[in-house]
Amino acid sequence: MATKEKNIWILLIFILSGLVVGGLLGELASKVNWLWWLSYSQSFGLENPIILDLSVMKITFALMFKISISSIIGMVLAIFIYKKV
Repeated sequence: MATKEKNIWILLIFILSGLVVGGLLGELASKVNWLWWLSYSQSFGLENPIILDLSVMKITFALMFKISISSIIGMVLAIFIYKKV
């Protein structure tokens, strides 16, 4: 009896692609009057980047997330498709 093994990396790829495609669709939906609510988003992360100056090189650390309604829908849809596959 063979079992279906699911890989966590494939799940992460599905989730990230759902977030990206959902975000892009949200940007496109912002131009349509009755779909404006899909582009509603919230940004969070480091407002000012952290700079590490080692005199030979400078390293900058920054991370910002922008989550919209459409990207959340895309992520949920990607998880649903992953479970079906």
